[in-house]
Amino acid sequence: MALGDVMASRYSPSTVAVSNHLDECSTHGDVDLVVLKRDTDSETASSSYGNATSIAAARSIASLTQTIVFCELRHNAFEGCIPAGPSATGFVSKWLPKNRMKTGCVALVLCLNVSVCPPDVIKISPCARMECWIDPYSMAPQKAIETIGKTLGLQYERWQPKARYKIQLDPTVEEVKKLCTTCRKYAKSERVLFHYNGHGVPKPTTNGEIWLFNKSYTQYIPLPISDLDTWLETPSIYVFDCSAAGLIMNAFIEIQSLSISSASSMRDCILLAACEAHETLPQSAEFPADVFTSCLTTPIKMALRWFCDRSLLRECLDYSLIDKIPGRQNDRKTLLGELNWIFTAITDTIAWNVLPHDLFQRLFRQDLLVASLFRNFLLAERIMRSANCSPLSYPMLPSTHQHHMWDAWDMAAEICLSQLPALVEDPNADFQPSPFFNEQLTAFEVWLDHGSEHKKPPEQLPIVLQVLLSHCHRFRALVLLGRYLDMGPWAVELALSVGIFPYILKLLQTTTPELRQILVFIWTKMLALDKACQVELVKDGGHLYFIRFLDSIEAYPEQRAMAAFVLAVIADGHRRGQEACIQAGLVHVCLKQLQSSIPNDSHTEPLFLQWLCLCLGKLWEDFTEAQNIGLQADAPAISASLLSQPQPEVRASAVFALGTLLDVGCDSSRDVGGDEECDDEKAKAEIGIIRSLLSVVPDGSPLVRAEVAVALARFAFGHNKHLKSIAATYWKPQSNFVLGSLPSFAMKGTGSGYSTPTQYMPHRGMSSSQIGPLLRVSGDNQSAVRDGRVSTDSPTASGMPHGSPLSDDSSQHSDSGMPLDSASYSQCVLAMLTLAKDPSPHIASLGRRVLSIIGIEQVVTKSVKSTGSSVRPGEPTGSSLAGLARSSSWFDMNGVSPPRPSYLRRVCSLEFRPHLINSPDAGLADPLLGSTGASGVSESSFLPQSIIYNWSCGHFAKPLLTAANDSEEMIARRVERERHALDDIVKCQNSSSNKLHNQIASWDTKFESGTKTILLQPFDPIVIAADENERIRIWNYEEATLLNSFDNHDFPDKGISNLCLLNELDDSLLLVASCDGNVRIWKDYTVKDKQKLVTAFSSIHGHRPGVRSVSAIVDWQQQSGYLYAAGELSSIMVWDLDKEQLVNSIPSSSDSSISALSASQVHAGQFAAGFGDGSVRLFDLRTPEQLICATQRHFQRTDRVVGIGFQPGLDPAKIVNASEAGDIQFLDVRRHHDSYLTIHAHRGSLTALAVHQYAPVIASGSAKQRIKIFNLRGEQLGSIRYYPTFMAQKIGSVSCLAFHPYQLLLAAGAVDACVSIYADELSLPR
Repeated sequence: MALGDVMASRYSPSTVAVSNHLDECSTHGDVDLVVLKRDTDSETASSSYGNATSIAAARSIASLTQTIVFCELRHNAFEGCIPAGPSATGFVSKWLPKNRMKTGCVALVLCLNVSVCPPDVIKISPCARMECWIDPYSMAPQKAIETIGKTLGLQYERWQPKARYKIQLDPTVEEVKKLCTTCRKYAKSERVLFHYNGHGVPKPTTNGEIWLFNKSYTQYIPLPISDLDTWLETPSIYVFDCSAAGLIMNAFIEIQSLSISSASSMRDCILLAACEAHETLPQSAEFPADVFTSCLTTPIKMALRWFCDRSLLRECLDYSLIDKIPGRQNDRKTLLGELNWIFTAITDTIAWNVLPHDLFQRLFRQDLLVASLFRNFLLAERIMRSANCSPLSYPMLPSTHQHHMWDAWDMAAEICLSQLPALVEDPNADFQPSPFFNEQLTAFEVWLDHGSEHKKPPEQLPIVLQVLLSHCHRFRALVLLGRYLDMGPWAVELALSVGIFPYILKLLQTTTPELRQILVFIWTKMLALDKACQVELVKDGGHLYFIRFLDSIEAYPEQRAMAAFVLAVIADGHRRGQEACIQAGLVHVCLKQLQSSIPNDSHTEPLFLQWLCLCLGKLWEDFTEAQNIGLQADAPAISASLLSQPQPEVRASAVFALGTLLDVGCDSSRDVGGDEECDDEKAKAEIGIIRSLLSVVPDGSPLVRAEVAVALARFAFGHNKHLKSIAATYWKPQSNFVLGSLPSFAMKGTGSGYSTPTQYMPHRGMSSSQIGPLLRVSGDNQSAVRDGRVSTDSPTASGMPHGSPLSDDSSQHSDSGMPLDSASYSQCVLAMLTLAKDPSPHIASLGRRVLSIIGIEQVVTKSVKSTGSSVRPGEPTGSSLAGLARSSSWFDMNGVSPPRPSYLRRVCSLEFRPHLINSPDAGLADPLLGSTGASGVSESSFLPQSIIYNWSCGHFAKPLLTAANDSEEMIARRVERERHALDDIVKCQNSSSNKLHNQIASWDTKFESGTKTILLQPFDPIVIAADENERIRIWNYEEATLLNSFDNHDFPDKGISNLCLLNELDDSLLLVASCDGNVRIWKDYTVKDKQKLVTAFSSIHGHRPGVRSVSAIVDWQQQSGYLYAAGELSSIMVWDLDKEQLVNSIPSSSDSSISALSASQVHAGQFAAGFGDGSVRLFDLRTPEQLICATQRHFQRTDRVVGIGFQPGLDPAKIVNASEAGDIQFLDVRRHHDSYLTIHAHRGSLTALAVHQYAPVIASGSAKQRIKIFNLRGEQLGSIRYYPTFMAQKIGSVSCLAFHPYQLLLAAGAVDACVSIYADELSLPR
C-alpha cells in the first residue's frame, strides 16, 4: 500500500480527532440505545432487589465504564515542563550541508622519466606498463608523458569539471613550489588537490621526502612533505601514487600531530596513499602501472576489467568490449550510466555502514571531488588487496574490501555485462535496467516490517537516497522513506546523516501530483524535530510548494494540516519566512480554508483547524504588516468562531491566532481617539479581539487559559496606559467622582436574578462590523442605539458583577476623561484577576505576571491556616491572588471572602518599575501603581510565552502511520480488572448478610480538623482521605502503611467536597473537588512525593450575591465523561472532561441551593440533586426538558438534603436521599411527589449517607456517633457504635461514609480524624 493510502485510511476525517475517546469507548449514542432498552426492561421489574438478571447486568454495567479521559499529549505533564518544540540546532542543523567545500584547483605532478627505470626498482617481465590506459613505450618519451598528463587531467575533469587544472611533467623543486603557490592563490579558501605520480623516481625516504628532478635530469632531488604542506596550506587533499607511499603518510601524520600539540587550528588535510611503507606497487601485467590512479579516476573501467577475469562471463568478454560500453556516466538510462549509478550507491552504502556518521559527512558529502575519490578509494582497496597491496588514507578508514555489498556489485555488474555483446553488436537494442534497486528497496521494506530502534539500522538507506534520482523508483522510495522517518527521531537523524536533505529539498521543484502528499509528510517529520532549514526552504522557494498543497482540495485535511505545520515552522521566528509567505498570499489561503471548514464541523479534521490557526498566528506574530493584513481580511471574526470548538487544542490555537494579532507596541501611540485614524481603528479592533477572548477565560482546559493569559499580556503591553488608568482610578479613595467615572454594567441575570461575576462576554462570531464600534454606557439613553452605545441591561454590555471592584451600581454615567471603552478595559482587568487566582499554578503565575505589567503586584505574606494563625510546616510563602483589595466593605456587602493570606497594596510613585511576582523579597512589593504617564515597561521580553505551538508540534514528532495501541501489559491488566469487578459484583448482588459490623482496619489520619471526604480504591487495598485544609492522605489498609500525603494546593481554606476516581480500569486519576468549585486532577498519587497535577479548572462560575462561600458539590460519571457541579448558584454546570469544556448549564428550577448531587453510574447523562429546602430533582440530559421530575418537600421535612444516590441495579427511577433531620426517603420518580418508603434513621443529626452501587445496602451516619446499615426495604441490618477495643470506646461523630465500588466494604470517617473500614467478615475480600 502506498503511503498516501496508509495516511488516508489512518487519518480519515471520521476517525481522527485532536481530542478523542479511545477506540473501544462506547459512543453516547450507543449508550443511549442500551439504556433505552434497559429502561424498557426495568419497567416490568419488581421493586425488590435481587432477581435472575444479576450476572448479565453486572457484565453490561462493567462494559459501559470504558470512557477514558485525560490521556492526551497535553495531559502528560502540563504543570511540570515547558515543551520545547522544533529545535533550531537539532538533527537537521547537525547534518545540514552548511560547510560545503569545493575543490577549486588541481595540481598534477607526474615524475615518470619514461624509458629510465629508478635505481631501487627491479621490474618483472612481463610488467605493468599502462599509465592512464596509455602505453608510454608505444610512442616517443616526451609525447608519451604529455599525452599521459593530458589524459590524467581529462579523467579528473569527469569528477570536477569546474576546477582549474595545472600539470607539471618531470618537474624540479622550484617548479613544484611555483605550482603549489599558484594553485593556492587561485583557489583562495577552496580545496587544492595535489596528485603525485612517482613511478619514474625512487621510493620516498624514511623522513617522508618525495623525489623530483634537477633541471638537467641528472639527479633526483628530495622534497620534504613539510615544504609541500607549507606551500599548499589548507584545505588540501593529496594523492600519492608510488611505492612505499606509507612513508609519506607517516611523515604527514607527524606534521598533523605537531600542529595539534602546538594548539594551532585543526588543519583540513586529506591524504590518499597507494600502499603501506613496506610495500611496492603491483607489477603484474593484469593491472595498469598506475592501478591506484586508475581506480581513483576511472573506477568503472578498472572494476570491470578486474571483474572480467573472475566472472562466469569471462569466456565471452574481453577488455576490448569493456572499452565499448555504450552510454555516458551521467545518463542513468544507459548501460554505463546504470553501472556508475549502482557503483555510487554501493560504495556510499559501504562507507555509511562502516564509518562514523560525522566522518562520512565530511568525506562523502562536503566536496563532490573528495566524495568521488573516496568512493573510488574503496574500490582501490578491494582490487589492490587482491595483489597484496594496502592503500592508506588520512583520515584512516576501516577495512572494507570484504564487505558483503561487493557481492551485490558483482551480481549487478554481471547482469549488466551480460547484455554488453548484444548492445555492442546492435546499438539500437533495448537496454534492460538492472533489478538491483528494486531488490534493495524490497530489502528495505522487509527491514521496515521487522526493524526497530534497537536493531541494526537498515544498510539500504544510502541506496534509497540514490533511488530518489530516478523517476521510475522515486515514488516507492519516498513512501518507504516516509515509513522509516515515522519510526522516531532516531530514524530522522540516520536519514539526515546519509545526506538526504538536499535531495528532498530539490524534489520540491517537481510538479508530479502523486509525490505531493508524501513529500509533505517527509518534511513534516523532519521539521517536527528541527526548524534549522527555514532559510533553505525560503531561499529555494519551497514554501510555495506547501502553500499550493494547502490550498488544494484533493488532499485529506490531515495531510493539509501537515502543510500548515510546515508553513508555520517556516514562519516561526523567521522574518524572511513570514514575508515570503505573506507575499504568496498565505493569510488569505488559511482564512479561506477556515471559512470553508467551519460550517462543516462534523466533517472537519480538528487537527487541520488547529494548524490553520497556528500557522496564521506564526505569520503575524510580532509582524505589524501581517497583522494589518489579517485585520483587513476579517481574521478576528473568523478565528473567534473557533473558540467554542470541542477540542481544547483547536480553542487554544484560535486564542493564539487572536492573541498574536495584538501588536505589542509603544503605549504612547495607543491613545484611543488620537489623531492617527489607522492607530484608532487598530486599537478598536484589538479591543474587539480581547472581548472575544474574554469568553474563554473560564475554559476548562489549562492549555486554553494559558493562551488567554499570554494574549492578555500582549494587550497589556499595547494598551498599558488605559489599563493602568483603570486600576489606578479604582484604587483612589471612594468618592462620588470616582464612582461616577466607572461605567455600570448590569448583569443579565438568570431566572432567579443571580449574577455571575466571572461570566464574561457571551461568545459570538465577530463580524467586521462588530470590531470597529466600541461600547460605551450612556446615562442619558438607556436604550440600545446604532451609534455604538448600548443599554446597561443589554446582553452585549454584560460581563461585570453587581458591586464588583470594576463596576458600581451607584452611577450610570460615563466620564469623558476615561478611555473610550473603559468597560472593555475593566472587564480585561477582571479577567486578569481571575487568571491570577486560577487553580492551575502555571496559569496563576501567568496571571500574576500579566497583572504586574499593568502595575498591580502582590505583597507576599505567609500563608495562614483557616483554623488558626500558625503556619503549616513546609508551606511555601508565595500566595495566590485574591483580588483587588479596595476595602473590606465591598467584600462584606457582596458576600465575598476578603483576601486574608495575601493582599494587594498601592504604593504611590511617579513611575512603574516592572517587578516579577515570584521573585524573592522581604515581604514588601516594589511600587505597584504608577501614574498614567510613560510606562517603564517597554521590553517585550517580559511577556509570557505561548506554549500551544510547541505542544502541538509534539503531535508530528510521534509515529503517525501506526495506530497508538495500548501495550499488551495494559490490555491484560484491564481485562484482569474487568474480571475481578464482575466477580465482585456478582458476590455483592447475591450476598445474604450485609451487616458490615466487623472492623477490619482503623487508621488515625492525624487530620487536625477531622476527615472531610473518603474514598476506597476499587482494585487495591487503598483508602484516600482528605480534611478541611485540603490535605490528602493515602493509606494501605492491608499493610497499615501510609503511602503518600500531599496538599491539594498551597493555600487551602475551603475544604474538599468530594473525591472521585477517573479511569478506574486503567491508570486511575484522582479528582479532587474543593468547596470553592476548583477541580484538580492528580496522577501517580499513590507514590510517595511523585504526585503530578494533570489539570485544574474552576467548575463553578459565579454564586449568589450575599453568599460568602460557593459550597460546591460535584460528582463524576465515567460512562459519559461528564462532571456535574453545583453549589450556591441557580444552575448545575455540566462539564465534558474529554472536551474540557462546559457543555451545559441546567437551571436548577429552585430558589434553594443544591446540597447533594449524585450521577448515575449506569445511565449516562442522568443525575439527581438534593436541595437545601429538602426537595429532590432528577435530571436527564438526553431529554429535551432535562428535568424529569421534582419532589415536593415533605410536610415534616424542611432540612437540607445531605446525601443522595441511585438505588443499586438498573432501574433509573429509584433514588435514596437523606436529610439533616435524620430521615431517609426512598423515591420512585414515576410516583412524582411522594416517597414510597421513609426511614427515620436518626433524630436530627444525620451527617452522611452512602449507597452501594451494586449491593442492596445503604449506610447512614450521624453526629451522635452511630452508623446504621439498611437494606432497600428499610430494614436495619446492623448498627455500629463502638470501636472493637477492650474498652469499647465509642466511634467519633461521623463526617463521611463511602462504600467500596465492587466489594461489601464500608469506609467511615469521623471528626476525631479516625478512619475505619468495615466488612461482613474479618478477613479481607480478595
